[in-house]
Amino acid sequence: MRAALKPPGAAFLDRDGTINVKAGGTGNYIESADELCLLPGVASAIRRLNDASLRVIVVTNQRGIALGRMTLDDLDLIHARLNRLLASESNARVDGVFYCPHEIGACTCRKPDVGLFLQAKNRWPDIDLQASAMIGDSPNDVTAGQKLGMRSLLVGGDLPDLPAAVDVLLEEPPDT
Repeated sequence: MRAALKPPGAAFLDRDGTINVKAGGTGNYIESADELCLLPGVASAIRRLNDASLRVIVVTNQRGIALGRMTLDDLDLIHARLNRLLASESNARVDGVFYCPHEIGACTCRKPDVGLFLQAKNRWPDIDLQASAMIGDSPNDVTAGQKLGMRSLLVGGDLPDLPAAVDVLLEEPPDT
């Protein structure tokens, strides 16, 4: 059993499908702030990460910008609503949001590439990426975390949801 996640590690979280309800249908995007709805238990799970003194960092692919479905201003409003909802439900917060606005194949920040994680590491040099974890709902999320030696958990695969993933990350191994 791996040790519980502790600083200087960080919790990297995907957004759509991990923190908030995905937009309906295939190829749909959360395009405006009023469409963002947290999944059950997410705010309290993120609060538990905050209480453990871990940085909580959202890393999200936002191809809808490249497709002209939304603007950077729209995305800023969506993330402002995310922070408001987390604060109002559980006094929780994310410490940073890093997003890829590019088309597939146009950059090295889009997951499963690791550019978003490296941007976070540049902002907070004390983060130990190998002592960090990635939680997401797609194989691309898991692959990105694994490329950096992170513990990577698949919501909807390894575990049912973010609260269950946080339980696993914060549990202490039994004394032997």
